[in-house]
Amino acid sequence: MAGALRASLAGAVALALAGGGWVLLRDTPAAPAAAPVATGTVPVTVGDVTARELANGTLTYAATYSVNGAGGVLTRLPKLGARITRGHAVYEADGGRAVLMYGPRPAWRAFALGMTSGADVEQLERNLRALGYTGFTVDRTYGLSTYYAVRRWQHDAHLPVTGAVPLGQVVFLPRPLRVTGHDAQVGDAAGGRVLHGTSAVPIVSVQLDPSMAPRVGKGDRVTVILPDGRRRGGRVATISTVAVTPDQPQQDGDPAQSYVPITITLAGRPVRALDQAVVQVEITVERHKDVLTVPILALLARPGGRFAVVTVQGSRRTTVPVETGLFDETEGTVEVTGVPEGAQVEVPKE
Repeated sequence: MAGALRASLAGAVALALAGGGWVLLRDTPAAPAAAPVATGTVPVTVGDVTARELANGTLTYAATYSVNGAGGVLTRLPKLGARITRGHAVYEADGGRAVLMYGPRPAWRAFALGMTSGADVEQLERNLRALGYTGFTVDRTYGLSTYYAVRRWQHDAHLPVTGAVPLGQVVFLPRPLRVTGHDAQVGDAAGGRVLHGTSAVPIVSVQLDPSMAPRVGKGDRVTVILPDGRRRGGRVATISTVAVTPDQPQQDGDPAQSYVPITITLAGRPVRALDQAVVQVEITVERHKDVLTVPILALLARPGGRFAVVTVQGSRRTTVPVETGLFDETEGTVEVTGVPEGAQVEVPKE
């Protein structure tokens, strides 16, 4: 029985071999041919091509401020992260509110009838006018008209209505305050530093590679890519003229790399992202204007690092060598020479 089985198997193998591998061909069919790629055409156009490079940045806020108390006991502090604008309380001492007003000059004396004229008086009057109080001239003199405007403001702000502004009733800062830290606690004396913060103006801080710095200037437009992928326009606000070299080496032990600090202001609506969030910045490093352009997808790679495009005229397709210039990867276009404006070039359909 075993001998008959071996004979049967041997016969089957022999038949398979005699058939030229028929069994193998039947079990492993040939792969179908790849379907041709659908294509369309686009014209060669004249336009601008911009080369951009990516740099890492950190989302933060412009300027830092400290707020000092003028005496008494702290009875209220704002929450961390609070945004305080003109006319609202920065803190309370002895139950009295210290109100934020805008200006570069800190409060250094009380305001009252009979005081000497000065720039601080004009600063107070500008804020009263911005808060909607009128009937006085914005100047450097604290006269009767200013006195009555102060009384109206104090009444509306639920402050003691005296017509005089004691030291500590107003806190002057250049712009709205975003509270980032408390330097005292409720119940402490309010005679020193009470809290600190930043402006509410978001900026991006970038440690720019020194090789890129000569090609970046103040006022240049950039694109900021936020952590959630949204893109926001911006401008270079400041750029240092001196490269900085950190004292500490890199984590891998290599020497620290120098960088050029730049800051970028953001356009549009306020950004809702975490402070110190990492973002990416697209920086324009070169721009060619009024050049012939085609989509990058129209390029065909050729030996030796060369490229060609396929031009289409009716049913005629012609492979044309081209020279490439600047690549704009954001817009998906490339500068070319070798084809005329308006020629139709072949591109894959989306």
